[in-house]
Amino acid sequence: MNTTKKVLLALDYNPNATKIAAIGFSFAKAMDAEITLLHVLEDEVYYTSFITQPITGLGDFDSATFYQYIHTDGLDEAAHYFLDKIKKHLNDSKIKTLVESGRYAEVILKTANHLKADMIIMGSHSQKWLEQVLIGSTTEKVLNQTNIPLLIIPTKKNK
Repeated sequence: MNTTKKVLLALDYNPNATKIAAIGFSFAKAMDAEITLLHVLEDEVYYTSFITQPITGLGDFDSATFYQYIHTDGLDEAAHYFLDKIKKHLNDSKIKTLVESGRYAEVILKTANHLKADMIIMGSHSQKWLEQVLIGSTTEKVLNQTNIPLLIIPTKKNK
């Protein structure tokens, strides 16, 4: 029987990703769990426009290099670059990284089930009411469709 705990830490390109990663990492370490960082590629238009806000909280994260990856090596390589920088920031070589394509909530749930995760950790961007009605909330979809414990880290800016 496998008793190793597993934590899936889902990250997007929100500037608060470092906060989510750090808090999630702390919880996973307290559980003595294996950690898998996941980034989901869903809408190509989002990634190829400057709407996306790659992490700026990492000292050695180079946005120009990130965009170069997108335009020369593709979205998958850019996402791996992003997750590798998070892994380096957390200073734990045992962290696994995974990039998947599909609808955010569906991929997070499928990956958590495949990994037999004991916990899913993700951020909530605290969207405004109209944004939630029009595009929905990935966090809400995951919460409503999983039996796996879910830690939601709010990323709403303090006023």
